[in-house]
Amino acid sequence: MAVEGHHPPAPLVKAVNLVLRALLPSPLGRGVREFMLFAFTGRRSGRRYRIPVTAHRDAGGLYVLTPAGWRLNFTGGADADVTFAGRTTPMRGVLLDDERAVVRLYLDRITELGPRAAARQIGLRFPAGRLPTLDEVTELVRREHFGVVRLSGRT
Repeated sequence: MAVEGHHPPAPLVKAVNLVLRALLPSPLGRGVREFMLFAFTGRRSGRRYRIPVTAHRDAGGLYVLTPAGWRLNFTGGADADVTFAGRTTPMRGVLLDDERAVVRLYLDRITELGPRAAARQIGLRFPAGRLPTLDEVTELVRREHFGVVRLSGRT
């Protein structure tokens, strides 16, 4: 396997998320451009979520790379408030349903970041010690249910 999902221990993630939830909307959050706070209401539960996520950007704008189940709330599109660089903006998130587009975004971002940064920012491990191929990323997306939530301004 050339690439696989890998996340830090749950207690560490919980502690870091607690700090980021307080930091990102504060004046100090202006200097933090690696993360954003993603706030939305669960489609079925009606519960309000505030999830710190890594901020990914390309020519199309901001997006989130995640295998987390909450991504399904954005199937067909849903509103979210995104706090990025100290500013909160109402946005619309849409879960991409085109597997080829999802794979392409993951592969492009992995290639752009390189293995070390991709491991940290996307939550990956590269047992083969090299960047994965298109086929290997396709297999990763299918096996681990990796998804992309694309963000745009709310109209």
